[in-house]
Amino acid sequence: MLLKNMFLGQLEREAAAARKAVERVPEGQNDWKPHPKSMPLGYLAALVATMPGWAQFMIERDGLDLDDPSAEQFKTRPCNSRSELIGRFEEGLSRSRAALENTTDEHLLQPWRFSMGGHALSEVPRFQALSESLFCHLAHHRGQLTVYLRLNEIRVPAIYGPSADEMH
Repeated sequence: MLLKNMFLGQLEREAAAARKAVERVPEGQNDWKPHPKSMPLGYLAALVATMPGWAQFMIERDGLDLDDPSAEQFKTRPCNSRSELIGRFEEGLSRSRAALENTTDEHLLQPWRFSMGGHALSEVPRFQALSESLFCHLAHHRGQLTVYLRLNEIRVPAIYGPSADEMH
């Protein structure tokens, strides 16, 4: 099996789960957070919505330095409405699908560097960066988002199995 095919399948599965959570984000509560140290709901929802799009820049760029001015376009910004949130989600997902379809295993084996201020925080093969920094990271933040939904009395969607809110 080609790595890109494995990642395309994983992208579809994880995006479907992320879409379920993002579609339930309440409007008008972007500043809500469960604890002073927690990130605000609007930022977290935008992060979950845009993460499926990360595969594109991880394939098309050899790395990301958060302090480089060109990284500004990749920084998460809250959305003003659920439709804007879903639009960003669908746009990024579409770009990531195309990037994965057009890549090769050789490219996925090349190093990908994540840095800040020119100092490497990680430098691993691109496939490992996709697995850890995209898919594992997305599952983590999507889990946070479902807790935020629960705390706001919003039905939690089934993700990897049944949800108590969707069982009959």
